[in-house]
Amino acid sequence: MERLRGIVKRVWGYETFRPLQAEAMGCVLAGRDSVVVLPTGGGKSLCYQAPALALPGMAVVVSPLISLMKDQVDALRSCGVSAASLHSGLSPEERRATYGALLGGRIKILYVAPERLVGENFLETLKQTAVSFFAVDEAHCISIWGHDFRPEYRQLRVLKEAFPGVAVHAYTATATALVRDDIGVQLGLSQPQTHIGSFFRPNLIYSVARRENKLAQVREIIGRYQGESGIIYCITRREVEALSAELNGKKLRVAPYHAGLEDDQRRRNQDAFINDKVDLIVATVAFGMGIDKSNVRYVIHAGMPKSLEHYQQESGRAGRDGLDAECCLLYAAQDYALWTRLLDGLEPADVHRSAMRKLSDMVAYCTGATCRHRKLIEYFGQPFPRASCDACDVCLGGLEPIDDALIVGQKILSCVVRLREALDAAGAARVLAGLRDASTAESGHDKLSTWGLLEREGEARVREWIEQLAAQEYLEKFNGNHALGVTAKGWRVLRGEVTPRLLQIAPPPAGAAEEETAPTRQEIASKRRAAVRVDPAEQDLFDMLRVVRRGLAEGLGVPAYVIFSDAVLREMARRRPSRIAKLRQISGVGQRKAGDFGREFLRVIRDYCQARALPMDA
Repeated sequence: MERLRGIVKRVWGYETFRPLQAEAMGCVLAGRDSVVVLPTGGGKSLCYQAPALALPGMAVVVSPLISLMKDQVDALRSCGVSAASLHSGLSPEERRATYGALLGGRIKILYVAPERLVGENFLETLKQTAVSFFAVDEAHCISIWGHDFRPEYRQLRVLKEAFPGVAVHAYTATATALVRDDIGVQLGLSQPQTHIGSFFRPNLIYSVARRENKLAQVREIIGRYQGESGIIYCITRREVEALSAELNGKKLRVAPYHAGLEDDQRRRNQDAFINDKVDLIVATVAFGMGIDKSNVRYVIHAGMPKSLEHYQQESGRAGRDGLDAECCLLYAAQDYALWTRLLDGLEPADVHRSAMRKLSDMVAYCTGATCRHRKLIEYFGQPFPRASCDACDVCLGGLEPIDDALIVGQKILSCVVRLREALDAAGAARVLAGLRDASTAESGHDKLSTWGLLEREGEARVREWIEQLAAQEYLEKFNGNHALGVTAKGWRVLRGEVTPRLLQIAPPPAGAAEEETAPTRQEIASKRRAAVRVDPAEQDLFDMLRVVRRGLAEGLGVPAYVIFSDAVLREMARRRPSRIAKLRQISGVGQRKAGDFGREFLRVIRDYCQARALPMDA
């Protein structure tokens, strides 16, 4: 391990390991099978890349996407590591050169897709080399219970048969206990050691809001991040195209991404985002697996995802550099209906039931009244020991409890009882708000004693409270989530034995002008964003360093973050190193990068300090 620490410092420039990295690396060094679950940004790649350099032979990494392989290989080569990949995007000359290096023992880390690994007698080719271990990245893809199942991953069970003495290690950012167990079974792992990192990422600021005016809500969030990178997720391709066109019409640098685009167009749009040529990508879930862009400052979901696994991974693409980032989810009732239709007919039946349970969990997250981080972390089976996360709309004061929650809850539940499970949440909200429509007179609902009981609150607010009661299991939904019913727990509220927790958007502060409206959840959640940018006194230097980085990246044909992350540039701007030795003291600056790029950055820092009479080596 001491030798490994030296490798990590020399190659990647890190003095310390992140949580569970040392334990995961220890499994690789010991040749013991393992399943490692670390959240996005938790440093999974280093868990197998660093040991690969400490062990004799070559590590083989299974990766599902060409773009992911290319990014990883580019990043490794920039650090001086002999890495390569084999995929369909290589020219015949590149493929021959890679095979030559492979058979000649000149590759330390090789990336391959699962189809190539188990096909075309490739395993026989590998048997002519010294394989140190296999690493299966995005390992949740192997499980039908995972959120991104890929049948070709099932073939990987042959690795233990073809290489019985070689360890296999599985890595993923998102896996429930069921998925973790299934990964080990499907890969045929031998008594694997399991390491599960904390899913709590306090630099991510979560907020949820009902979608009312999608374009206006999205633009309001984007407006706080001029010139910064962001991702917007939509449910359908049509929504991607429409929202992308609308934002482009507002003179924003935006590109769409979905599976319906031509391969070349999709690749160009992704590359434009990765290389900072566009600020924003509007995409379906087809975008994002393995995207290693570290400086994504915000992720917006313009529609509700179909599971908390999807949401945790997609929102987790923000703030990989450790700086604060915002994750905003906009949802509407029709999102549930849309996903229900899309999931209809999913086979086998138990997989469909599992998908519907996950969808219900996602609805509960959107409408719930508990800390967003707590909800995510407990979903993945981990305790949340803190009273407040200080990083979501609930905990930051964007929402506050109403004073008369018991009375309001009893009015809502009484209405549901009198409706005799005849209406859904939207219908019950209309009755309580006293809204008349064509069916009201025919059904006689306007004659109920609960008609218009919450008229002053308005339909939208009442609907929020209904969903919050359902999320707390005081209400349940029948007949495909359409009809409401009161649970045994709900009857305790009606008897006054339990008080539900009902939230509303926080009012404006005392003394605010009359024309001021209550701050939005996103505005309140963003009050922790001070760490997103460097101090104003250092902002100019930070921006100049980004220009240098962009020029170097374009010259090498690699993403800007492959050179240095925003966090590294921020530290350069703060400490203003005067020489290479001082530059090497910054976390994330390895020996090779310091030698290749250091002088360019030091020259800019030196000129900046001289022009402003600023001291260096702060």
